[in-house]
Amino acid sequence: MTDTEQNLIHLFKSWSGKDPLSVTKLPGSGSYRDYYRIQGEYGSVIGAHNNDIRENEAFIKFTTHFRNEGLPVPEILSQDPANRIYLITDLGDINLYQLLTGKLADQATGHLQSATDDSVGVFPSEVKEIYKIAIGWLPIFQVKAGKTLDYSVCYPRAAFDRQSMMWDLNYFKYNFLKLTKIPFDEQGLEDDFSYLCDILLAADTDFFLYRDFQSRNIMVLNGDPWFIDYQGGRKGALQYDIASLLSDGKANIPMNVRDELLHFYLDKLEEIIPVDREKFLRIYHGFVLIRILQALGAYGFRGYYEKKLHFLQSIPFAVNNLGYMRTKNMIDSRLKTLISIITKMVADPILPIKQSVEVNDSKSNSVNELTYNIRPGNLEKTLTVNIYSFSYKNSIPQDENGNGGGFVFDCRALPNPGRFDEFKAYNGKDKPVIDFLEKEHAVHKFLDHVFSMIDQSVRTYIDRDFTNLMVAFGCTGGQHRSVYCAEKLAAFLKKNHKVNIKLTHAQHNK
Repeated sequence: MTDTEQNLIHLFKSWSGKDPLSVTKLPGSGSYRDYYRIQGEYGSVIGAHNNDIRENEAFIKFTTHFRNEGLPVPEILSQDPANRIYLITDLGDINLYQLLTGKLADQATGHLQSATDDSVGVFPSEVKEIYKIAIGWLPIFQVKAGKTLDYSVCYPRAAFDRQSMMWDLNYFKYNFLKLTKIPFDEQGLEDDFSYLCDILLAADTDFFLYRDFQSRNIMVLNGDPWFIDYQGGRKGALQYDIASLLSDGKANIPMNVRDELLHFYLDKLEEIIPVDREKFLRIYHGFVLIRILQALGAYGFRGYYEKKLHFLQSIPFAVNNLGYMRTKNMIDSRLKTLISIITKMVADPILPIKQSVEVNDSKSNSVNELTYNIRPGNLEKTLTVNIYSFSYKNSIPQDENGNGGGFVFDCRALPNPGRFDEFKAYNGKDKPVIDFLEKEHAVHKFLDHVFSMIDQSVRTYIDRDFTNLMVAFGCTGGQHRSVYCAEKLAAFLKKNHKVNIKLTHAQHNK
């Protein structure tokens, strides 16, 4: 048992009067704090350990103030500053991000729809309602509670000022941009950073800025949102926090829902203070931009240096957001170097992000070699690739979308397992046929050419907002080679592109 666990047991016993039944360390997150679930006779609490004394002081004082203001934050149950530990309310394991992505959805609500990465434009209504409840609390944090908050304990700075902004922007430059080796004009980028700060500093800043107001920091308990991880808060502009929530990369909120939630926030804000909506929205996109850049810096640092897979997986979503902002002219046109960099990030199909990444899960502690294709694709429209296998004894499948068809690949030149009796009862999805075909060099060479051609078309179709592509594979009987090739293309596209895939085996399905 570690010293921290022993200290938490002692603190728990001092608070409750009894020994705990169990102490379980919780999985790590993006911070350097350690959390433990301590189970007692009458329930559980969370024990926290953090070596940063000033951050602990900020969290404890903020929490006490917010609870006095009636905000849904955990209660500080007991603390031991000397050992840098404290006990807080256990708010469970389910956060808003997990609800949105469908993880633990049934456990949380019993009937929640799942929102996967492929469901662009689809947003579970139950989750939207929780987002709205959470957003309704945000102006109370920022304005009402923020008015009487003791900002002297803010850490590391008392305000989100020019220096804080430059820290975030250089975090992006050094921990993401330079590592991906995208060429850029460094002086031009520094000039853009300075100008972006000028834009942001035009906003009113006499409010509490939560700093990390995002879906993973909103716990959901019995259908209600509870808030954590505000210890980095400081004075700042209203726009930053709502920008953080709505542009949260991996949450991948559809753009129409972001607009709806943004205006819902402004409605709630206007219930407390007057709002100049035109001015607010004029500056808002600048805060979205700096938040995404800061997030990319964090993903680079946590992913490249600390080799945590979760953060590398977040990169495509952040690049997606930047690509959308660029295409919708949401970035000030005077930020020429930054726009050029974003254009390169979106256009380059594979940034050099080949890393040995630690895979932290319950099944493996191994180190895998991963290469990430971070091409973002289009956020408004999702390309559907219709893949068919068919028999040349019948007709080539018809294009149901009225586009006149697409690629048709003739597999009849490939080695044919159908000529051998032992394969006649199988098709191209069965292991004996797969093993037969994968031993043939001609099959690998054929598919390499197919993948190259389709990959190029898919990229172009996504960039041009096309919504349908048809690819058909034919062989003599439509049973072995064409089925196998269709399945392999589907797997390739699923791995490398964010597209919908419809796979139909015309002969096999009859």
